[in-house]
Amino acid sequence: MAAHQTILHRLQHGCQTMAYPAGPPPALPDRHGGTLRVEAAKCAEGCTACVPVCPTQAITRPPGKPVELDLGKCIFCAACVEACPTQAITQTNKHPMAVRRREDLLLGKPGEEELRLAAALDAKMKKLFGRSLRLRQVSAGGCNACEADVNVLGTIGWDLGRFGIQFVASPRHADGLLITGAISRNMELALKKTYDAVPAPKIVIAVGACAIAGGPFIGNPQILSGATSVVPVDLYIPGCPPHPLTILDGLLRLLGRLD
Repeated sequence: MAAHQTILHRLQHGCQTMAYPAGPPPALPDRHGGTLRVEAAKCAEGCTACVPVCPTQAITRPPGKPVELDLGKCIFCAACVEACPTQAITQTNKHPMAVRRREDLLLGKPGEEELRLAAALDAKMKKLFGRSLRLRQVSAGGCNACEADVNVLGTIGWDLGRFGIQFVASPRHADGLLITGAISRNMELALKKTYDAVPAPKIVIAVGACAIAGGPFIGNPQILSGATSVVPVDLYIPGCPPHPLTILDGLLRLLGRLD
């Protein structure tokens, strides 16, 4: 194809980047289901139908209390949704899931049926990183699912760079880390050294159930209990893997770019 034909072809296609967040977000796939909601009032007394079906022990039922769901451990298989006879656990079809505190991923307590979504960085950190954020991505024992969805954000349809967010090759050029994977013992030292190489002040983002709590590998002696066992974490983005829209939403919330 001649050069002028290539240019004409591109012009005919127009802008391929989505309007979000200035416009509506793209729809989640039907099979995704979005984040979960736990309504303690609907939880039948003594019922534990959802507890044994969870493959990552994300669901517990303390004696005399309603069911509790740890969304940080959840791999979103929806087995609990199918098992619950009273629909106390439901899918919301909502993409926002990022939180600032690990405890905010615990659902089921009265008044905590849904997530308390991430607040923006404080004024000083927001002034430093709000318009230009450089991240070093670390796969600390990942299966490449979370890594693939992070990579999607760099494509023309998402164009992460329009928000001033870029991934860099060296931690010495970064403002923080974006961690994926189950934090294997073989990657523990590498992750710690990478964190130490990032100049202060810095931020850390844990993406996916593995980076937050070990994911499907919880309890394996070769896997640590999430990124917080090695480095401090400022943002948790649950999922297995998180949808690219969920990851983008978390990054923009952290930078105060969403209303």
